[in-house]
Amino acid sequence: MAILPARLRKRLLVVAAATTWAMLSAAAPVTRLDVQVDNLRSSKGMIRICLTADPDNFPACVDDAKALTRTLPASVHATSFSGLPQRGYALAIIHDENSNAKLDTIAGIPREGYGFSRNAAVRFGPPRFDAARFMLAGDAEMQQVKMRYIF
Repeated sequence: MAILPARLRKRLLVVAAATTWAMLSAAAPVTRLDVQVDNLRSSKGMIRICLTADPDNFPACVDDAKALTRTLPASVHATSFSGLPQRGYALAIIHDENSNAKLDTIAGIPREGYGFSRNAAVRFGPPRFDAARFMLAGDAEMQQVKMRYIF
């Protein structure tokens, strides 16, 4: 095995370092999302949060393999999602007061609390993805979601 001359070794080291730096800087920037849930009427049950970038699976998130979910005790009103690619997302949140892992309804009308990112308006059903969509850019973003109750 031949030993490389010092000048060639130095050049190869510079090329390797430049290549590594280029690969690392080309990676998609990531950020953190902090979520604050306000206006809970009780500390009973769980808060169920779904974060998605897929308009076709909003707000249910059931068929979205890339959706991120969190389940928190209702006494905890905040959580964070770290390492998210910078892009558009939407949040759907329910206050599952009886902890049965679903939003209870009567004739399609929610009996438990619900909320959406950007506090998107609700008219005859959940808002569209575009109404709840927000862009993640920079180091960190905060979404403050106000829970709503009908009954």
